[in-house]
Amino acid sequence: MSSLTLVIAVTLVAGCATGLGAIPTLVTERVSHRLYDGALGFAAGVMVGAAMFALIVPGLELGTPLEVVVGLGVGAGFLLGMNALIPHLHLRFRGDQLEGTAALETADTGDETVTADDRRRALLVGSAVTIHNVPEGLAVGIAFASGEAGLGFAIATAIAVQNVPDGFAMAVPAVRAGVSKPKTILYTTLSGGVPEPIAAAVGFTLVVFVTGLFPLAAGFAAGAMIAVVFRELVPSSHGHGYADTATATFVAGFALMLIVDTVLAV
Repeated sequence: MSSLTLVIAVTLVAGCATGLGAIPTLVTERVSHRLYDGALGFAAGVMVGAAMFALIVPGLELGTPLEVVVGLGVGAGFLLGMNALIPHLHLRFRGDQLEGTAALETADTGDETVTADDRRRALLVGSAVTIHNVPEGLAVGIAFASGEAGLGFAIATAIAVQNVPDGFAMAVPAVRAGVSKPKTILYTTLSGGVPEPIAAAVGFTLVVFVTGLFPLAAGFAAGAMIAVVFRELVPSSHGHGYADTATATFVAGFALMLIVDTVLAV
């Protein structure tokens, strides 16, 4: 059985990978449509693969299909509920730059300054990234609690890969809002480095101390991750003319997760 310290340490590393995504803002705030859509597609494929191979399959092996399905539904409902309760932005392109499209309707007063709008955008994008890091942390903790450390390392690797484009998406509006670039990297790193280890510790502790909870918990984490993919990543990676690129990288990410799981989860 893995220790809580190991779970927190591994998830901390995976969560802090969001900071890597902020590093390109030291050079530029621009990114090509094709590159960004491809990165999101790849991250989506990795997350779906992680949900399948590191959560759902082990959940079915250790429990019943009903337990896993119930967990899936509750997990997806949790993510969608969090999206509805906490305002955030969906990222779109304007030219070669990322812009935010409000997830909630707001009145256009016409007198809001650019600086105020940029600050609002930075806060809302940051909240979205932080929300999505919670089920990812749960997934790592639950995977380690299954008794197979390889599962935990596999899903942590997947999440670390997925966190890089998340970090870039958060960093761009933060820089535009006037946040210094060093602070942008710090805040972006903390957006994953704080909630993910906490969530991992909660997931690990619950599964370890509550007998038979793993199938339901694994389904919950998988459902939340799949909901993130189809609610956020897939829509954001389409609509710019590079849907084929996003689809191809999705398959590549899914295939990579299959290989990672096969190598690590032994």
